[in-house]
Amino acid sequence: MKANLFWIDLEMTGLDPEVDKIIEAAVIATDFDLYQIATYQATVKQDDKLLTSRMVGGFWDKHDDSRRGLMAKNSSADAKSSDLVEKELLQFVHDNFDETQPIYLAGNSVHQDRRFIAKAWPELNKIFHYRMLDVSAWKIMFEHFGIRYTKPEAHRALSDIEGSIGELKYYLKKTKLGEKHD
Repeated sequence: MKANLFWIDLEMTGLDPEVDKIIEAAVIATDFDLYQIATYQATVKQDDKLLTSRMVGGFWDKHDDSRRGLMAKNSSADAKSSDLVEKELLQFVHDNFDETQPIYLAGNSVHQDRRFIAKAWPELNKIFHYRMLDVSAWKIMFEHFGIRYTKPEAHRALSDIEGSIGELKYYLKKTKLGEKHD
């Protein structure tokens, strides 16, 4: 079985792809029924000075456990170079997707992740369709009508992307399309 949706969540040192760097990546490959086909996750090794200079301020103070966890993973032997992570992600695509069909990025505010992918992993960026499945667009519409979904905000890549898939399933259940997801 081949996937159609490349669900991704990146944890970065901040939100500016010109200055900040990817420090954690998680991917879940699913079909359009949101059936999970494969997963990938990696810690991307970055300079400790970059982490301590960029992972500061209100957001990181509020999520200090996440900050400490990401910094610890960055210092571990499991952390990989950005180039190696891109190569592994390209292999992940090759193994789990039909590359003759469109491959769609999916996630929450996935346009932001796409900016970092374009900067850090240009070869990977080339394989994605220009259209993306952004769960945050669903969130805007459903919240307008008083329907809210509260997902855990661990600010760790794999749990965040699992939360995004769960959130889309929740919204789909509110529509006739969701009958498949009961």
